[in-house]
Amino acid sequence: MTEITSKYADFEGLRKQAVALRREGLSRRQIRDRLFVDNNDILNRLLEGEPAPEWTKRPNAKDDLREKARELRLQGMTYDRIQVELGCSKSSISLWVRDLPKPAPRTKAEASAIAKRGWEVTLQRREVARQEVKQAAQREIGTLSEHELFLLGVGLYWAEGTKDKPHARRERVAFVNSDPDMIQVFLAWLALLDVAPERLRFHLMIHASADVAAAERYWADLTGTDVSSFGRTTLKKHNPKTVRKNVGIDYRGCLVIHVQQSADLYRRIEGWWCGIVGGSVFGQAPRSALT
Repeated sequence: MTEITSKYADFEGLRKQAVALRREGLSRRQIRDRLFVDNNDILNRLLEGEPAPEWTKRPNAKDDLREKARELRLQGMTYDRIQVELGCSKSSISLWVRDLPKPAPRTKAEASAIAKRGWEVTLQRREVARQEVKQAAQREIGTLSEHELFLLGVGLYWAEGTKDKPHARRERVAFVNSDPDMIQVFLAWLALLDVAPERLRFHLMIHASADVAAAERYWADLTGTDVSSFGRTTLKKHNPKTVRKNVGIDYRGCLVIHVQQSADLYRRIEGWWCGIVGGSVFGQAPRSALT
């Protein structure tokens, strides 16, 4: 302690030099090296009240958030509300506003409203993230080649179409679905296979409690046909004890697509599917599922 005190005995003279150097635009490190001041406490005292030159200040990406957090705190907002508004961590908020007065304690109603708002913001962020992932995945696909659409259609039919069973022979092509995108892909696939539109027959399967006429018009517009050409609609009886989720204006039932004179096409589809299965089983001999 005696050594440090003697080294800086002429403190005021040393301070004048330090202040002069600071005003010339030197950094703390440069002043320290120039004056041989190796004690940080002494250096702080020598430079007390002297602002740092602009070139030594590092840009901080959170400066704007910090200022906004301080403004909101002065308006009486709690850490929770500031976090909801700005989306930053409570630890950062605490660091930025700890010198400001605390707001009055909030009521239960205010706390509940803040929690609800916070959850809504969280859900919005999750939805944005979900959509970004979906859109990025969609861009990965691009335009399908004819061969890619062909393979996709075979798999789509084998998942959703009518299939032949040993105990119930159904060698005909029939496809049922409630998803308009699936219907459009299936129709594009049939067009790729040169299935003439005249061979297609449509009818609707829907709950009796739905708006049947509106659903028929929707599917007719989607498929480019007239409602009058649709077959008889199959109505499902409504069970009051069943709590159904598929209700409202977006519920349009299922569209059934029949391809007339399609026994040969069905057999080819089954063969194509077996070829896909055999071609995708690595390290094993292809097996036939045909009977």
